Amino acid sequence: MSSADKNLSVQRYPFRAMGSECEVVLAVKNQAQAHALAQKAITEVLRIEKKYSRYTSDSMVAKINQHAGLGPVACDDETWALLQYAEQLHEQTQGLFDITSGVLRHAWDFKSAAVPAAEKLDALRNKMGWHKVVLQNQSIALPDVGMEIDLGGFGKEYAADRAAQVLQAQGVSSGYVNLAGDMRFLGAKPSGEPWMIGIQDPRRQDEVVATLPMIQGGLATSGDYERFFEIDDKRYCHVLNPLTGWPVQYWRSVSVAAPAAVVAGCTSTIAMLKEKEGLAFLQATGFDFLAIDSSNQVHMR
Repeated sequence: MSSADKNLSVQRYPFRAMGSECEVVLAVKNQAQAHALAQKAITEVLRIEKKYSRYTSDSMVAKINQHAGLGPVACDDETWALLQYAEQLHEQTQGLFDITSGVLRHAWDFKSAAVPAAEKLDALRNKMGWHKVVLQNQSIALPDVGMEIDLGGFGKEYAADRAAQVLQAQGVSSGYVNLAGDMRFLGAKPSGEPWMIGIQDPRRQDEVVATLPMIQGGLATSGDYERFFEIDDKRYCHVLNPLTGWPVQYWRSVSVAAPAAVVAGCTSTIAMLKEKEGLAFLQATGFDFLAIDSSNQVHMR
């Protein structure tokens, strides 16, 4: 299926997953074919959501968390690969990317708009630390009662990549998977032109700051504008530094284009977590990026 075939028509299939509005966009020759292909991709996203959601009691993540302090949990190959990736990210960032930091949500309630007490943060931070986790014999053990893992740091991006792989295996070479802005592209428009993707202005919800041309690979954005509250003109966002327990402040938005959505998403998140040092980090990756700092200055490559 050539992405330069002008006989293809673009079909959009919206759906809801992982608490977000999502869509599969395909360029194919007939709608029946497009519908069947889109359903395969959507089914894969929903499979991953069910398997790794922390919001359901029977997911793999829930099972691991329920066994905290009780011993190891055996992992299948897919889960084991994701945990190995989490360990790699933790090592590469000197602990800044830590999938045990999700417990901080018990302190930061972005609906009540209240800054938590230091004592509460300290208590939760005692339940964190990927370095405590035992990975061996394709099993994971959380040593302390109350410890948790949360794959939200790259779960949507992983699902976008997997859904795109399902489509590629069916011969799709034009379209993309969009999971609430975490995107994986399968090839150019039927005309051969790139897909033009708008990057949201982090301070004006209905405006874009730039439009990026995308053909292949992943695109993801991390920012301080999805979940936040403000007190005395200070913004507290949902991107939390696991080493301090406090929200990051330096970047308003970081968008990264990379070979895969999961790589783009982790790169943008790590840049947010590195705060001022994030720019040098982004430049060192070699990836294209667009980042907006707290003074509204735009940095890009």
